Amino acid sequence: MITNFNELFDTLRSRTKKRMVAAWGVDDHTITAASLAIEKGIVEVTLVGDRDKILAVCQHEKIDPAIFTIIDNKNELDSIAQAVGMVRDGQGDILMKGLCSTDKYMRGILNKERGLLPPKAVLSHVAVIENPNYPKLLIVSDMAVIPLPDFKQKLAICKYLAATARALGIERPKVAAIAATEQMLDGMPACVEAALLAKMSDRGQIAGCVIDGPLALDVAIDAESVAIKKIKSEVAGDADCLLFPNIESANVFYKVNSKLCKGVRQAAIMAGGMAPCVLSSRADSIDTKLNSIALAALTAK
Repeated sequence: MITNFNELFDTLRSRTKKRMVAAWGVDDHTITAASLAIEKGIVEVTLVGDRDKILAVCQHEKIDPAIFTIIDNKNELDSIAQAVGMVRDGQGDILMKGLCSTDKYMRGILNKERGLLPPKAVLSHVAVIENPNYPKLLIVSDMAVIPLPDFKQKLAICKYLAATARALGIERPKVAAIAATEQMLDGMPACVEAALLAKMSDRGQIAGCVIDGPLALDVAIDAESVAIKKIKSEVAGDADCLLFPNIESANVFYKVNSKLCKGVRQAAIMAGGMAPCVLSSRADSIDTKLNSIALAALTAK
């Protein structure tokens, strides 16, 4: 089982390199993260965007542009469409967001004719968090794509969380359906849907993982809280995955980890498309973008 990002990089070095295409990859964070991923031997990189801007960044950051394949495209929207098309046509295994805005990036991915969304599929944002206060990696969702997932979308998110966990070597991932309380309160929709997911998991209707809920965050990840509250659960206190009830709670959890917890490392990708798509916040560090490339490489087919 992979328990930190250093182990993830070690695992990827022994595998065939994946091909990554960066859409409007003209900014220093994207180019630097991509160069580090190449240096670590985990991907080959194509940058689609304004060649002059790319070369200027390479010169400023002292990066040899020859390590990249550069496709000159002076138009932001056209470069996104071109990058998405390359991945769709099998010329790349991973898509990465460059300096383009998220809405433009998503528009390219969701294009019905040339995008990366299979029919009737659900796109979701999955993050992996390495926190020194937790003994293993935490896989969480959805902090950036689905504002208020309905029950069907939660089923899809559970599938993506479990698939990511299995890619990290966790054979039977433990998924905690998070709510404000571990009590089954019918006035809270998050509690009701969490209980439904748990019962479906008990009956084998959701394969590849074990789900329990509702679970408050403390009892999901803290064994002492479980003991104090006398909760009997295979998941409680030892969760691998956290399914949040809405985008606000997941987003706040992700950003509290990144901004207030010393020593935390993170990665995030979009799951559910024809290929993993790196979707990082503009405020994310180069390390987070590098880790996200690694996560995408691990989950790419």
